[in-house]
Amino acid sequence: MGNKVSGESKNTFSLRMLIIYIICGIFIGVGAELPGISGGVLCVIFGIYRPIMDLISNPIKTFKTNALIVIPTFIGVAIGMFLSAKVLVWLLETYPNQGTCLFIGLIIGMLPSLFREAGQEGRGKKSYVSMGVAFAVILGILILLKFVANFTVAPNFGWYMFIGFAMALSIIIPGMSYSVVLMPFKTGESGGDLYQILNSAISELDISILVFIGIGAVVTIVLLAKPANWLMKNHYSVTFHAIIGIVIAATAFIIPFESFAESVNSAWINLACAAVGVGVSLVFGILEKKNAKE
Repeated sequence: MGNKVSGESKNTFSLRMLIIYIICGIFIGVGAELPGISGGVLCVIFGIYRPIMDLISNPIKTFKTNALIVIPTFIGVAIGMFLSAKVLVWLLETYPNQGTCLFIGLIIGMLPSLFREAGQEGRGKKSYVSMGVAFAVILGILILLKFVANFTVAPNFGWYMFIGFAMALSIIIPGMSYSVVLMPFKTGESGGDLYQILNSAISELDISILVFIGIGAVVTIVLLAKPANWLMKNHYSVTFHAIIGIVIAATAFIIPFESFAESVNSAWINLACAAVGVGVSLVFGILEKKNAKE
């Protein structure tokens, strides 16, 4: 009788933890869809980053230990991304400039948290140099592609795999937001970009696109998980500051300057949207800081 009760308690506890990890995954999925909020950082906040990295780096050795954490979390992530994608598609189609300014605010609000994270192991001259070089190189490339080469993306399986690459990178490198990487790549179709293609594919469950995104993500994890882990362990400050440089450059590139110039009202609305985004990100930053102290 005692053994039976013990078994029931164990099953109840397992079910409770399963539900908790799914709920955490939903929050991670919703947050990761918002530009500027890194899925990797959210995994750190919820204490799931290390099990994910252990499973990715050594799947055979750590499967039994981490699978029961990672699998339900990823189920939750998929649910969260699906729910939020529909809202983001509507927002960017109905209010493209205001939505972009909201996202810029989210990115700006995350910068203090990123700087704090980047300086955990100290900062040196190399850290600031890496940030400056990354900023200059990425911004230069984006400006060159848009204004000199008049470059636009023609959506195909290669670019869908690139979306998967960006998504996987945002998990294995905390601080990197895949939306920040995708938004500068315009398709030339009514101002659309790769980020909007991703949200549309998720909200419509477009398997013809999602399959290639998944392939790109898996290939990235297989090829880059261990090198990224090595960089974060051996060159943490330099790597993280370079990430910040990339984030700032990509954010500066997507500012809708023409919308600010339309009218005073338009400028004020854009600023208000950006302020809301900053506020939301600062809340995430407070949660991260509290988690770090605990």
